[in-house]
Amino acid sequence: MKVRKAVIPAAGLGTRMLPATKTVPKEMLPLVDKPAIQYIIEEAAAAGIEDILIVTNRAKSAMDDYFDYYPELETRLNQGGKDRELTEIRRVADLANIFYVRQKETKGLGHAIWRAKRFVGDEPFAVLLGDDVMRSDKPVIGQLIEAAEKYEASAVGVQQVGLDVIGKYCSVKTEALEERIFGVSDLVEKPRPEQVFSNYAILGRYVLSPGVFDVLENLEPGYGGEIQLTDGLSKLCRMEKMVAVDFEGRRYDTGNLKGFLEATIDFALEHPETGEWLQDFLRKKGKEL
Repeated sequence: MKVRKAVIPAAGLGTRMLPATKTVPKEMLPLVDKPAIQYIIEEAAAAGIEDILIVTNRAKSAMDDYFDYYPELETRLNQGGKDRELTEIRRVADLANIFYVRQKETKGLGHAIWRAKRFVGDEPFAVLLGDDVMRSDKPVIGQLIEAAEKYEASAVGVQQVGLDVIGKYCSVKTEALEERIFGVSDLVEKPRPEQVFSNYAILGRYVLSPGVFDVLENLEPGYGGEIQLTDGLSKLCRMEKMVAVDFEGRRYDTGNLKGFLEATIDFALEHPETGEWLQDFLRKKGKEL
């Protein structure tokens, strides 16, 4: 199996980041000098993904514009001798072949993935959630693709979380296959304490077989009255092989204010134009507190 396509669900309303997200898509909020979704698309491209579908809604046309050419701006940059800036905005537009489809109703993550059925066809595909930005030496989705191709299976990206917070995530029932890779026999979304399988939680990255579409198409609404991807995966892992990859890397939930600020600070500390300045600023600020 060869994974060439990716789906990025980005149709959420961004209620955890209001009021900024009333008019600006949460995926377009900048982490230093790039919008959050650019980091996600760069991760997919670095893992060899060629075609990317972004599932949006009617309020998110800014993403379409951002990953397009902008001839007027490019002409102005060229005339002004701003070669670095010109090269960068061209690079962004050429990261991958990017397509869009709207989720016309807010019916959950599973429904958003189902909207990609025609785009995906009969191929395995990657899913990268629009809130989850990863920092790693090797692309996280690339780690999942390797495992999926090796085991000819769907794959979910997991890490261990505290049992006191596992109820906010999806708990996975695992069986060790090799270091950092497990077989999956069941999973449950936002489990009650008695439903917890393990403290391995799925964190925003998947490689799925096209068989998931038939499952999602016939799935009843679950938690919150929505079509839950986790419910679909629970059925899929009983029908087909599925593995969990304890991926190497740091995950930032940029869909909430604290996670967004953590990512902003960490990325700014590593940025060549802001790193040294921010270190000095934080030292001075720490002495004032």
